Amino acid sequence: MSEEARPHRTAAVIPAAGRGVRLGPGAPKALRTLGGTPMLIHAVRAMAASRAVSLVVVVAPPEGAPEVKNLLDEHALPERTDYLVVPGGETRQESVRLGIEALPDGITTVLVHDAARPLVPVDTVDAVVEAVRDGAPAVVPALPLADTVKQVEPREKGEPEPVVATPERALLRAVQTPQGFDRETLQRAHRSETAVGEGATDCAGMVERLGAPVVVVPGHEEAFKVTRPLDLVLAEAVLARRRANDGF
Repeated sequence: MSEEARPHRTAAVIPAAGRGVRLGPGAPKALRTLGGTPMLIHAVRAMAASRAVSLVVVVAPPEGAPEVKNLLDEHALPERTDYLVVPGGETRQESVRLGIEALPDGITTVLVHDAARPLVPVDTVDAVVEAVRDGAPAVVPALPLADTVKQVEPREKGEPEPVVATPERALLRAVQTPQGFDRETLQRAHRSETAVGEGATDCAGMVERLGAPVVVVPGHEEAFKVTRPLDLVLAEAVLARRRANDGF
């Protein structure tokens, strides 16, 4: 079957094996509750809200896959979307790789989404998928920066750090997820990165190191990452507003 005739199928991989120490002690970050529901469930629902996504692969903590599977079974998800839980690895990169390896044949587009971005709107997900299907091998949603950014010379924690450069803010973007990829390109990037060792902080960076193009589509302010306690407060406020406005 030619590339033009091959049906497009999209899967989302959600690495959720990290503990999220910056949120403090307790459950892994992805299992912290938001509006009474674990953030992971919100993230899975955000991916499943896109009609383009037919499968969601959740990469669970290595010893916690049964717990995560039970969690997903307990919460309502769109019937049109299948889900799969696989054990993760020691690093995010390894967990994403394990999620990719679990994908069935026929998946042509892969989204990689942070479980800690539970409130990404479906329009952002659809925009990423559409850009990949239009021919981009890698796509990231991103926002312009509001703050001026300084490049510094690192010092020990607490010590003043000398500024060495001020990048032009208009040329910079804050990258979000889901990041979208042509499946073959993403698999090639992971094979290459495994050979040279870990270095990139996201999958798009790994694709860049292949020399393949990465394009940006508009992100959304509500796709922020819940990393610190204040982020959780903001996420609760966003969720409450959604529920009040449209019954989300």
